[in-house]
Amino acid sequence: MAVKRHALVRRRRALGYTQESLSEALGVERSTVRRWESAESSPLPYQRPRLARLFRISTETLDDLLTVAPTASSRTERVSRALRNPSAVDLVVAAEMRSAMGDLTGRYDTVPSAGLIADAGQQLHQIALLADEAPAGRVQRELRSLQADAAMLMGQLVWDASQRRDHESARAYYAQSVELARHLQDPATEGHALLRTCYIALYGANDHRQGLELALHAAQTTRRTSHALSGLALLHAAEAHAFLGEHSACESALLGAEKHLERSNGTDAGFELFTPTHFGRLAGSCYLSLGNYDKAQQFLRDSATRMGGRRKSRAIVLGNLALTTIRQGDLDAALPVFNDAVDELQGTRGGGGMNLVFRAARELRPWRGENAVQEAQDRLMALMEAG
Repeated sequence: MAVKRHALVRRRRALGYTQESLSEALGVERSTVRRWESAESSPLPYQRPRLARLFRISTETLDDLLTVAPTASSRTERVSRALRNPSAVDLVVAAEMRSAMGDLTGRYDTVPSAGLIADAGQQLHQIALLADEAPAGRVQRELRSLQADAAMLMGQLVWDASQRRDHESARAYYAQSVELARHLQDPATEGHALLRTCYIALYGANDHRQGLELALHAAQTTRRTSHALSGLALLHAAEAHAFLGEHSACESALLGAEKHLERSNGTDAGFELFTPTHFGRLAGSCYLSLGNYDKAQQFLRDSATRMGGRRKSRAIVLGNLALTTIRQGDLDAALPVFNDAVDELQGTRGGGGMNLVFRAARELRPWRGENAVQEAQDRLMALMEAG
């Protein structure tokens, strides 16, 4: 019986691919991906570079995932041996640690960030330790790349767990990621970390001008490396313009983002960061800020309908949609959306969604005498008390 390549499966799932979506990105049949994962066959030599790019790993690391099928106990022992003797770390250990971090990343949108911080912090510490002692060359580069990604994840978790209040800690982690990316001459990772820093300015510190500058810097950094990241950066630049009331500049940035995102494909270094609902989510938020509520509602309602398991992101969309309908004076439409947002926050407590839902609750005050409004706000209070 063939041995299943568990590390390959975990990597695919951590990046959000199904067997079907991965096969589409690679231009192969789904059965081909299934055979690779069950070790019945292996990717042909010409297929491996593209698969490695989709998985954001080197071809050498991909080869290790394809040839090694460790059990959980052997994997733990391998990493433990490397931590006892860091200078002996190899690409197999690096691949296992990346897979473990991918598992954490995959859980971000479904569980509270506070519950992931300890494991993510331990992984970052172990990765940094091994990277400091690793032999120069491919192993050290892979570990430094992983360290940059792990630092970025820590920044994301810390900021989300603090309800988007701990700006200083998050910025420090993102700065570490930027420094490592520049050392590696990796503009995609550098741009991604700059974009994460932009989020703090836009959605935490409310420094919209600085957020705009960071978004444009991220777009410029990734312009020759990743259409996906450049497009995402321009989407957030558009939102910064919207916050500043700059309607024409917002529309121009949205158009630029759309052009970049249309050119992104499966070989894009930031491909897995972009989802089909990204444009609608950000465009809807832009039009909400600009006071074009009909257009905002159209984008946000469509995005909420199409989003699946990304519960924290969906809570943000629903929070914005609740604000849109409240500002239109449509209480009958607002309350179901508000309650849906609270439902999405059960079990995840995403900082962005929480902030928007509380803003919506404040804007429901003119109707606080309505029983349905009181019940909705009681549900929000119960959510906070449960946390």
